[in-house]
Amino acid sequence: MRPFVYGLTPTDDGYKEDRSRAFPIRAFARSDSYRWLGLFESNLHLFGVDDPGRILLFGTDAFGRDEFSRVLYGGQISVAAGVVATFVALLVGSVVGVVAGYYGGWIDEILMGSTELFLSLPWLYFLLGVRAFLPLHVSPARTFLLLACVIGLIGWARPARLVRGVALSARTRNYVLAARGFGGSDFYLLRRHVLPKTYGVLLTQAALLVPRYIAAEVALSFFGLGINEPAPSWGNMLSVLQQYSVLVSYAWLLAPAAALFITSVIYSLLADALHSRLESRSS
Repeated sequence: MRPFVYGLTPTDDGYKEDRSRAFPIRAFARSDSYRWLGLFESNLHLFGVDDPGRILLFGTDAFGRDEFSRVLYGGQISVAAGVVATFVALLVGSVVGVVAGYYGGWIDEILMGSTELFLSLPWLYFLLGVRAFLPLHVSPARTFLLLACVIGLIGWARPARLVRGVALSARTRNYVLAARGFGGSDFYLLRRHVLPKTYGVLLTQAALLVPRYIAAEVALSFFGLGINEPAPSWGNMLSVLQQYSVLVSYAWLLAPAAALFITSVIYSLLADALHSRLESRSS
């Protein structure tokens, strides 16, 4: 009654089942070693089979590599790229928005004019153009950092406008005016009274921007401008589907698209929950 898989025999077209051998599936099996988050080395897997058996839940790609493992590993890269890009965008956007909203005047006009310029650009095409000027033949780690920074530096404009509105409202509060009257410096007022008011907006924006930037990384890698082989990401894994024959005959290679959809839905639900929580607290 225990779940099992049959043995696999390599052939020219992939693998063929050998029904004379069965390998039971074991929970927390030990197999090949790996690094978790690139830091901790382990050989403990969530499930597995004894050697020489192989368990391939999502099948394999054209090179015989386990699609399930590559979806999980590629998800780490794609989601990490979205998180890093979101951090960069929110960091730049919060600095620009707070400075523009707190000081006002000509500083506000210049910074918000730059923000309007960024918002008017065709985001995807501009991102493709900027990435095309960056070096292509670099290591996957450097490509990851370049990609995340480019996506984040392009997407700072909308958070900056939202943070500016919060800073404009916060600087006119009575307790801020009283603190300034008692000799509070600009740095103290920003750190103590203005910045804490922006945390709710930044959290909601983070939940909204992460799936958008994950999709941006997937799009760039899909067109060959992002993470390159052999390092997997959801984008370069989906790039094989540009061939119609692959799309029709090997449906399991759509697994990264399903993972991207599930991740986007999770972050959308998280953004709705954060927005509802903030509204209930403010009321």
